[in-house]
Amino acid sequence: MATADDGDLILVTGGAGFIGSNIVLDLAQRDARVAVCDLMRSGEKWRNLAAAPLHDLVRPEALFDWLARHRRRLSAIVHMGAISSTTETDIDRIVAANIRLTLDLWEWCAQNRVRLVYASSAATYGDGAAGFADDEKPKALAQLAPLNAYGWSKHLVDRRIAADAAAGRPTPPQWAGLKFFNVYGTNEAHKGPMQSVASKILPIVAAGGTVTLFKSHHPDYPDGGQLRDFVYVEDCVAIVRWLLANPQVSGLFNAGSGKARSFADLVAAVGAAVGRQPQIGYVDTPPEIRDKYQYFTQADMAKLRRAGFAEPLHSLEDGVRDFVQRARGRG
Repeated sequence: MATADDGDLILVTGGAGFIGSNIVLDLAQRDARVAVCDLMRSGEKWRNLAAAPLHDLVRPEALFDWLARHRRRLSAIVHMGAISSTTETDIDRIVAANIRLTLDLWEWCAQNRVRLVYASSAATYGDGAAGFADDEKPKALAQLAPLNAYGWSKHLVDRRIAADAAAGRPTPPQWAGLKFFNVYGTNEAHKGPMQSVASKILPIVAAGGTVTLFKSHHPDYPDGGQLRDFVYVEDCVAIVRWLLANPQVSGLFNAGSGKARSFADLVAAVGAAVGRQPQIGYVDTPPEIRDKYQYFTQADMAKLRRAGFAEPLHSLEDGVRDFVQRARGRG
């Protein structure tokens, strides 16, 4: 990570959000000079950054003016800002926030020789029929079929960036798109209904209530047996940290645990972490999302490992235990 006065500044967009704030806190704890671009709104989102000594805070509408003033000092941009709701219906809003902004940053970083790490998503894999290998060859990416507009927006960006790299067009000196799977951890409260399942059910299980999960509408999966790659946010932070320390590494990479686990397993892990036997009730999956529902996701982590990332990843039980301890102020 850069430490000299020239080129030592890291900008994190979406830096007050869930994954972004965890990245900001990690960088700040390692004495990096960090600027954040985000909107605080009127809620408690600002608390995600309360412990971080920030160099600057930038409003999104002033972003490119700020970049022009600070381009010689920037080491990297970590672009986590996005519309992350998989049920967002305003497609123009998704295009503006997820596609247009990311591609504008891509072109700016290529022109100004600034490294770029950005958030993609496992939603790009759709129903998983084409597998979950993070192959960035344009032909491989063309086989993927996202199930919603959010996944499509991330996929469109991945395809454009991979095509530029494959064709030898200008790219940033380092670039990495991270296909985040089902991330859980601290600093999610501001997301409301879009929090991870782990975050949503923690207070319910701790209070002895009944957790509600979707029934399965697929003959191969029992109720509660739908499988996801649940990845602890601390592992996602470790991947970003490693990329920033290894500027020779570029590409599209999965960011998951590498192990699919059931929603019932997740509930059991939360129960074990709080010392309670959880109760589960099941409801029908809403018809409006039933045909877009993923029954299995599992990150293939081999490519990142081959690139040199060697840190161990949390198991579901270990990650949930650490998350619960942090949430209760004991971490």
